[in-house]
Amino acid sequence: MIGLENAGSGLRRQYHFRPSPNGFYAWDVSRLIRLSKGSPVVEVPLSEIAELDELWWFQTADDRPTPRSLAQHFDLTENADPSFPIILCPHGRVMDGMHRIVKALVSGADTIDAVRLREMPPPDYTDVQPADLSY
Repeated sequence: MIGLENAGSGLRRQYHFRPSPNGFYAWDVSRLIRLSKGSPVVEVPLSEIAELDELWWFQTADDRPTPRSLAQHFDLTENADPSFPIILCPHGRVMDGMHRIVKALVSGADTIDAVRLREMPPPDYTDVQPADLSY
């Protein structure tokens, strides 16, 4: 297993969000990392990552693509550690690692290391807004 042994120890608190009937489902990324341990690492072509052409960040009215928020994403992308594989759900959708994906894209890479969860875990939170969670 490449990279995940030490993941989570120094990472900022973060969540993966997907729309729910009254807000968002949210998964704690630290839990996703624990669930993915032991999964085989595979190379995934960047061309297969649909989220690169979808609205990923800035999904709420209070989270807008201002120059400041873009600069924060630039910084997170620049400092993203590509030694950790991204995490995909069982259907191949990204659950963690978009800054690493963008870093790979900008650097001219064609693939990125990934692990795929065997089963979709239940969300940690249902019908929440990102601002409702602790970071």
